[in-house]
Amino acid sequence: MNPTTSARYGRRRLLATLCSGAWLSLGGTGKAQAAQAEGSRGLPAAIADLRPSVVPVGTYSATDNPRFGFRGSGFAVGDGSLVATNFHVLPNIAEFEPGRTMAVLPPGTRDLSLARRAQVVASDPGTDLTLLRIEGAPLPPVKLAQPGTVREGQSIGLMGFPIGGIFGFAPVTHRGIVASITSLALPAPTAGTLDPRAIMRLRQGNFEVFQLDATAYPGNSGGPVFDAESAEVVAIINLVLVKGSRESALSNPTGISYAIPVRHLIELLKNR
Repeated sequence: MNPTTSARYGRRRLLATLCSGAWLSLGGTGKAQAAQAEGSRGLPAAIADLRPSVVPVGTYSATDNPRFGFRGSGFAVGDGSLVATNFHVLPNIAEFEPGRTMAVLPPGTRDLSLARRAQVVASDPGTDLTLLRIEGAPLPPVKLAQPGTVREGQSIGLMGFPIGGIFGFAPVTHRGIVASITSLALPAPTAGTLDPRAIMRLRQGNFEVFQLDATAYPGNSGGPVFDAESAEVVAIINLVLVKGSRESALSNPTGISYAIPVRHLIELLKNR
């Protein structure tokens, strides 16, 4: 091999080595980016996880028109046969005419006649929480976050059925942050709902709630507040700060909502 041929051969080997090294380096970077993307699920994945568990809550009667009367939002917990919602979503005794029961609409159901009957199995008016047991096959239950893990500034989503079924019963998600962990006294329960647990809560006074930098509307009550990455439910939407009349919550929302920490729901599940 003459010197010229040897030099050309050496340059080709060097070029091949450099190209091979660059390919390996780019391949490694691509794998790292893919792994990083896989580890960071994000809000779209969290929404997909929760949608099958979030349901409209209301009443059902074969003689009503429509048969299903929407009252709020809820979500499956426990073994999937239980639905958590707000206590104030329940109708008062006067509204329970013969043949009318509590009910939920299964996810994705458009036919209101397919609403599934439910009955109250546990309530805590002091924290405005209640549990319903639904008929039929269980729903996919949500994963509840560990109490005490929420931090101010944490990214969250809230899911439910704002404005009821005006636009159909497809769950809607709003995103925001936990703006503050503060204390608040919920409106006092009525005399008819003053059970021992509610009386104890009244004696304790204010308790910790989450103030959210997110807009909830009438119909969101009882829906889940969840971590935007893990999809774990951290709280239950309870009320929204309203300026002026109730109607102004639609036309001029404050963007400030409040939620009950999930630890109170965990206690209700344990003590039911």
